[in-house]
Amino acid sequence: MEELLSFWTAAAGNGPLEWVAVLTGFACVWLAARESLWNFPVAIVSCALYVVVYSGATLYSDAFLQVLFIGLAGLGWYQWLYGGRNRSELPVTRTPRREWAGCAAFVAAYTLGVGYYLQHHTDATLPHWDAFTTAGSLAGQFLLIRKRLENWLVWIVVDIIYVPILWYKQLYPTSALYVLYLGLAVYGYVEWRRALRQHATRSVPLSA
Repeated sequence: MEELLSFWTAAAGNGPLEWVAVLTGFACVWLAARESLWNFPVAIVSCALYVVVYSGATLYSDAFLQVLFIGLAGLGWYQWLYGGRNRSELPVTRTPRREWAGCAAFVAAYTLGVGYYLQHHTDATLPHWDAFTTAGSLAGQFLLIRKRLENWLVWIVVDIIYVPILWYKQLYPTSALYVLYLGLAVYGYVEWRRALRQHATRSVPLSA
């Protein structure tokens, strides 16, 4: 009975801070899937809250990731507004091979290097998995900022890994949030692929 009570207490969240972070985090990803610029200011609020939540759960790499996300959100806001041709709104495009290669190299190097540091110099519980999800999230956010369609594929992989990690750390509301993120990533991919096709259709000149 005590174990069941303990589970439901944890499932209710570690306090209102985590629940606000959960709700703003969901809103942020939903807005991104809809190609709304509002995803960036909402992301800043959510990430600031998760700095506190993840630090308390000894997920230090993920806490640091939130700090980086705050800066990247500002950059992404500008890119989406003025990153297109002639400082126009940035359209959805596919990821070139050089960006895939750069992202893969970064994820591997970060996972090995930061994972080693966390394992030997901190009390991190899952050092390499923590580092991998952080690196994957940074890669996904980079592609999101560039409005690459495949950013959603990266997020799908990252979200699948985050769900059991956060459940293991007893961050049950946040673990459930990442299940929703997974669904939103699939939705975002479908929506952005449709936007890409529409842009390609508009770009094709009509024959005389």
